[in-house]
Amino acid sequence: MDVRAPSEPLVRMEKITKRFTGVTANLDVDFDVRPGEVHALLGENGAGKSTLMNILYGLYRPDSGTLAVEGRDVSFSSPRDAIAAGIGMVHQHFMLIPSQTVWENMILGLEGLPSLLPKREIRERILELSSRYGLLVYPDAKIWQLSIGEQQRVAILQMLYRKANILVLDEPTAVLTPQEAERLFETVRQMTSEGHGVVFISHKMDEVMALSHRVTILRKGRLIGTVETASTTKEKLAEMMIGRKMIFQIEKEALTPGRPVLECASVCALGDRGIPAVSHATFMIREREIMGIAGVAGNGQQELCETLVGLRKVESGSIRVNGEELTNSFPKTFIDKGIHYIPADRKGTGLVPNMNVSENSILKRYWNRPVSRKGFIDWKEVFSFARGLVSRYNVSTPSMETPVRNLSGGNLQKLMLGRELSDSPIAVLAVHPTWGLDVAATKFVREQLLAARGAGGAVLLVSEDLEELLSMSDRLAVMCKGEIMGILESPADTPVEAIGLMMAGTPAEEALASILQGGTRS
Repeated sequence: MDVRAPSEPLVRMEKITKRFTGVTANLDVDFDVRPGEVHALLGENGAGKSTLMNILYGLYRPDSGTLAVEGRDVSFSSPRDAIAAGIGMVHQHFMLIPSQTVWENMILGLEGLPSLLPKREIRERILELSSRYGLLVYPDAKIWQLSIGEQQRVAILQMLYRKANILVLDEPTAVLTPQEAERLFETVRQMTSEGHGVVFISHKMDEVMALSHRVTILRKGRLIGTVETASTTKEKLAEMMIGRKMIFQIEKEALTPGRPVLECASVCALGDRGIPAVSHATFMIREREIMGIAGVAGNGQQELCETLVGLRKVESGSIRVNGEELTNSFPKTFIDKGIHYIPADRKGTGLVPNMNVSENSILKRYWNRPVSRKGFIDWKEVFSFARGLVSRYNVSTPSMETPVRNLSGGNLQKLMLGRELSDSPIAVLAVHPTWGLDVAATKFVREQLLAARGAGGAVLLVSEDLEELLSMSDRLAVMCKGEIMGILESPADTPVEAIGLMMAGTPAEEALASILQGGTRS
């Protein structure tokens, strides 16, 4: 953080404009990255961050504006051109081939390789970079055998192997344990100490404040400003992003939990590949309570929720709703009993992209009065209901007839949230409800879940954002490889490092003992 950058940026983007049909994604945007700095890029959903970085990485060509690398004007027609110029991008969803090894992924697409690959030299180079930047990987391991955190190390090493001097990290901590996130930050600091430039895209303000040197804010495709991180606050940054003052603190009322609403007893379930994904999960959620579930992506959280709403078969175990046995009942039965589901996949599972706003708003009620009368849908009632939902949940849409595929991620989430909460369900299962949302939309979603809790409902909150889970949850379960490592009765008082150990597979008692013996507390 003490590196003083020379006057000449590694990358300079000037007056960048990019338009798509009916949308101006970037308008006269200036952005640069200096040697030895972390430059954070902030903005609401749809602000133009991804478009700007896709231009830098050669995925898009700007309609106007200039791009220079180390003082030399360039024009990229593909990512290959950008990589050749020393620019690397680590996407949120890693571009790796699961069936191939680490070293094979490292050289994919490289030109000029001999017909007989120098495997020994490749492996030695990987190990040298791995040691230099603290990114421990095994060159002969196959990608599918690695954890999400290990795959991210490979993705970063892949860019460094190709001699990237400027690295774009897109939401890099979204799928990491706290320990993995801190190791990533150490790697980034090592890179900047050697003169690399890093673009850091994140919705997590605390990370931006802790890691970056400068912050650039976009709003609706326009540049709002670039500020020195040391001279600002996360409240000021949020105000620049959304155009008004933002209060981060969520008011959470102290409530006494009521009776159990949803009980899960020793539930086992298989994943899509036919191998165990959930193993003997046992817990309950109660009235006036938010039960959080933490874990690195892919550790059975989604499969567990799908069993709890009838979308996945329970191989063994029991699911009860208000004391009634509902194991392997149809999804409609769970809906009729008041169990509602907000899936992580908004467009694939939660909403029907080609249907309009009104049609999507009634997907859980089209068979009930007043929307349905004698087997026919009353479209006057449908539009009335949809207009009320759009108003209450601040869904920004041109009209009720707009196909939902045309809405932003934040508005998709608000529409789905409103549909699931409008009937005052006895329990709602929310999976990654704020994933990819900007600060304003995130705050709104959290407030609505707390309101459901305050109205007497039970909430099961699955998230990879540990800060969110600690601020929202009354109790917290931690999953690893389909098993619940423990349930924390006071998550806010639990050392974050202990939760990280549980996410990596250490049982709760052992994790807590390990941290307390080491004298580390949150």
